Amino acid sequence: MKKKLQYLLWTIALVAIGWMGLTLYAESNGPSKEWNLGGEHGKKVLVVFDPDPFYNLDEQVCISFAKALAEKEFSVKVVTVAAAADIDHNKYAVAVLCANTYNWRPDWAITSYIKEHPPQENQGIVAITLGAGSTEWSQENFEKLIIGNGGKLLGSYSSWLWRPNDERRMTENNIDVAVSMAYMWGTQFAEKIK
Repeated sequence: MKKKLQYLLWTIALVAIGWMGLTLYAESNGPSKEWNLGGEHGKKVLVVFDPDPFYNLDEQVCISFAKALAEKEFSVKVVTVAAAADIDHNKYAVAVLCANTYNWRPDWAITSYIKEHPPQENQGIVAITLGAGSTEWSQENFEKLIIGNGGKLLGSYSSWLWRPNDERRMTENNIDVAVSMAYMWGTQFAEKIK
């Protein structure tokens, strides 16, 4: 009986250490990247995300959202958190902030970014929350963080990596569905704030 308990404790310890290591790896800041979409003369929108080290759903969703805005004559800059530090945030009327979900909460990189660069006065914020299959708690926590740091929340969306994003489109690749939904959100949002 003692040996079984010992094995169980060792197994639990190894799983906990593995989980912590994986969390630290996933939560670390990704590389610096940026894209400019649309003309220079439209209303300026900043899109900020931290790349997921395993999947690039966040990058695909953010660029799709930005393309929809750019097609509606907005001037959009998409950046990773690492590239956002050197940006003059006062130039942007709207910021789109995208959070990955780890351990049922928004990722550390984007939450730290919001605390270090709170939303500017009169700057509208759009929240996009991504996760493997459950983003409800993360999305709620992300919205509270944005509002608690002075952000004016104009919209909040969520997509999943593994759980179906649209049950009417079950035969399609779920990532493709998430990307097309982000484009639709961007189009709807552009019409809303034009």
